[in-house]
Amino acid sequence: MTSLRAFIAGIILSWGWRRAAIAFVAGAVSALAVAPFNAWPVLFITIPVTVWLIDGAGAGRLGGIPAAAASGWWFGFGYFVAGLYWVGYAFLVDAQTFAWLLPIAVMGLPALLALFMAFGFALARLIWTKDGTRVLALACALTVSEWLRGHLLTGFPWNTLGYALTEPLALAQSAALIGLWGLTFVTVAIFASPAVLFDDRSNTSRPWLPLSASLVLLAVMGAYGTARLSSKPTRLVKDVKLRLMQPNLQQDVKFNYSAKQMVMDKYLSLSDRSTGPQTTGVKDATILIWPESAFPFFLSREADAMAQIANFLPPSTVLVTGGIRPPDQPPESRITRAYNSIYVIDHDGTILSVYDKLHLVPFGEYLPFQSVLEKLGLQQLTKMRGGFIPGDRRRSMAIPNAPRMLPLICYEAIFPGDVVPGDDRPGWIVNLTNDGWFGISTGPYQHLQQTRMRAIEEGLPIVRSANTGISAVIDPVGRIIGHLDLGTEGVLDSGLPAAISPTLYSQVQDIPAAIVIALSAIVVIRRRAKQSA
Repeated sequence: MTSLRAFIAGIILSWGWRRAAIAFVAGAVSALAVAPFNAWPVLFITIPVTVWLIDGAGAGRLGGIPAAAASGWWFGFGYFVAGLYWVGYAFLVDAQTFAWLLPIAVMGLPALLALFMAFGFALARLIWTKDGTRVLALACALTVSEWLRGHLLTGFPWNTLGYALTEPLALAQSAALIGLWGLTFVTVAIFASPAVLFDDRSNTSRPWLPLSASLVLLAVMGAYGTARLSSKPTRLVKDVKLRLMQPNLQQDVKFNYSAKQMVMDKYLSLSDRSTGPQTTGVKDATILIWPESAFPFFLSREADAMAQIANFLPPSTVLVTGGIRPPDQPPESRITRAYNSIYVIDHDGTILSVYDKLHLVPFGEYLPFQSVLEKLGLQQLTKMRGGFIPGDRRRSMAIPNAPRMLPLICYEAIFPGDVVPGDDRPGWIVNLTNDGWFGISTGPYQHLQQTRMRAIEEGLPIVRSANTGISAVIDPVGRIIGHLDLGTEGVLDSGLPAAISPTLYSQVQDIPAAIVIALSAIVVIRRRAKQSA
């Protein structure tokens, strides 16, 4: 115990490069808590380290706020470098054009995102206390900073700390009550609690209490989740049969017009593949689903491709597919911008409805200050000059002989509370994506984890079709009832899970989490004022 206390004292008293290195390593190790590793117990070590770093920051100027911010930046930098390294793969798809940007992306994006963590640490230091309530201070501050990361500058809530408690599935069920931001608060509070065990007894009379309460809370979350899972078995919508096609096309093929017929041949043959004695091909499906940006051409302007689809689809089958859609203008006009869209097509080749992606990816589908940066010779990864055009609104789509479907394209599925329109609750969600940009890496696993959370929060099944994987059918409590592995081609046949009644989160969204955070902040601020008196 003496040596452990000496080790902790070394963290508290560290300064300069040593302090930065401790924070960076703690952040990098914390990335193991999210998919695909889900090793969340490591946070019982790394989050207490952040508590001790903020404790030690008090020796600095201005109440230690700048020092705490610096530690937070290094923690965030380590966390995001380890968790988002796979972003660099996208710059190797067209290495001749974009490879020089790889180090900027792999290091620059984490450096920017780490500013939010720096703010969280600084805010925590501003309301810091000398006893166990500082665990709540850290939880409040980091939840606020993570919320800001999820909303400012178009938002990027990827690998939010709350995702650490989404595996096993029973723990994730609490998201149906408090959502991701509530889960983030709980996560930080739980994993910071061991730090109090080593407090000076003159400041903390019952140092065992925070950890004990945290373990009880974990047990309650697990019990609630287990009960919820057992009470909500997977039920299927009658007479709806899904077939998901995962082509595993490389990116240089998906954007090569000369590969047009090869792509069509692969899609059609793969979609009609038999998967066993109980299935004989596409005629067994009522809904065939292809992934995002499926074609290296404008589908609606290629009559022969539309004819092939019409000839292929049985009378009882509709196709849901991604595709790049040109704006409404004369066919002879030069196309400079386009929509990233989802089409619903019937067996006559008729386009029944279209959804245009609303939340575009910065630097992937458009450039901030597009015209200025294009004049400097820069372009987004998709090379669509002028950038993609955003859709006008989120809305569900009618599907023949099936419940209404809510379409989400790619990372639109990672935004909690911004998925289902309040006045347009669908029967299911379809998420078409192309994670082929990121190779065989941790990125697609993280994307799947975050998509599954939306199912739990909203009480809606999600059907996910991905070009290179991971395609999956997820029921409304987050069970994955079927999937296709990353980096493989194939088809997945499945029923459509039925939706359950709206969850508390889907009805009131972040109000419960906001109340808990506000009450905790009041407790912390009152305690700080009393200690300062």
